Amino acid sequence: MKRGGDLAVTVLAGIIAVPLGLLIALLIRATTGGPVIFRQTRTGRHGREFAILKFRTMRDKRHEDEPDAPRITRLGALLRKTSLDELPQLWNVLRGDMGVIGPRPTLPEQVVHYSDRQRGRLAVRPGLTGWAQVRGRNSITWPERIELDLWYIEHHSLALDLRILALTVKVLLRPAGITAAGGVNPGFPAPARPPAPAEPAAARIVLPRQATATAPRLAREELRG
Repeated sequence: MKRGGDLAVTVLAGIIAVPLGLLIALLIRATTGGPVIFRQTRTGRHGREFAILKFRTMRDKRHEDEPDAPRITRLGALLRKTSLDELPQLWNVLRGDMGVIGPRPTLPEQVVHYSDRQRGRLAVRPGLTGWAQVRGRNSITWPERIELDLWYIEHHSLALDLRILALTVKVLLRPAGITAAGGVNPGFPAPARPPAPAEPAAARIVLPRQATATAPRLAREELRG
């Protein structure tokens, strides 16, 4: 039933999305060149990985250490603000990788740090929009987003899905929380450092304590929902 609804919504949305997508693709090609579509591996239902599609919003790096913010094009900033960069994900819905409503698909690097409870987020297809998306999006912490997604999975119904669709329209008209401060959502789980193997007492050398390395920051292009 839910899959049938996803296909129906996608086909109806495609009436507008296809010509609009073609126009966006031409504009990206004319202003940035290179590939029009940005592909990235995400984790979907039951942990199956797939390639999510987005319109490209950043130009290539001019040098290795160039930060992400200057690479966002004017067109890319507009696409992000309006969420039109997510339009190609309608193809992901048609393929069955995603649904219209559900938890946003996250990076495998994030999923490996989920607790057993948080892995319940993978029980359903990820969605174009979801309960966490309309309740704060990237402005809230990862633990909060995951809890909202788990609540949705436990309470999902047709009435709730219709409410999320209505709230999504409101969010699209008044965008907020598109990107977290600094490009990284607060509370992103850092990998645990494994304990060092014990050394024989005679061979043990005491060294000054060094600061542990923090988890690497992921690019804005990667972390946006």
